[in-house]
Amino acid sequence: MTPALLIAALWIAFAGSHLALSSRSLRPRVVTALGDERRFQGLYSLVALAIFVPLVAIYFRHKHEGPYLGRLFEGQGLRWLMFIGMGAAFAMAVAGLARPSPAAVVPGATEVRGIYHVTRHPVLMALGFYGLLHLCVVAVNATELAFFAPFPLFVWIGARHQDQRKLASMPDYKRFHEATPFAPFSRPAGVLAALREQPVPIALGVALAVVVRWFHPQLFGPG
Repeated sequence: MTPALLIAALWIAFAGSHLALSSRSLRPRVVTALGDERRFQGLYSLVALAIFVPLVAIYFRHKHEGPYLGRLFEGQGLRWLMFIGMGAAFAMAVAGLARPSPAAVVPGATEVRGIYHVTRHPVLMALGFYGLLHLCVVAVNATELAFFAPFPLFVWIGARHQDQRKLASMPDYKRFHEATPFAPFSRPAGVLAALREQPVPIALGVALAVVVRWFHPQLFGPG
């Protein structure tokens, strides 16, 4: 099996296990069998790590292998689009982790504040941005396609699945769902509200993106 096919197979296993374990039919049975919600969350995390860590390791061992497929887009301006987009992705991730929502694995506040004016799934959408931006701007070989393309696909399917499960199991989630956008930055006024209500986490996220960009050649190679 080629590295690209192995990466794709691990992505299918990762997504399938995530959706199956969190489904409304299987999750309650697993929680009952384990006897505790926290034990279920521990199992859920262990399964995810057991698949995702090898997936990432295989990709980094086989970067740029397979047939060269070119870039989806060309142009000098796209490099700056990458920088700005990754800044937005890090900002969403840090702000989302700083204030967990009812959509999170460990639910938090139901009040719509900060980054949730931008999207109700900030951490997931940050991962989607990461994959989509790399797929659009980075030179794409078979391994890059197999690694980066599933990020936005998994995020879209996973976030929709999460919404449906929460709507069915949490009565208070409907209000949060209706008050928050799914797609990031689809409500321009939400960006200003997020900056006003969560300035520090957003600034930290952007600063982290700058640091990662600065050390990117040493950490991950040219890009």
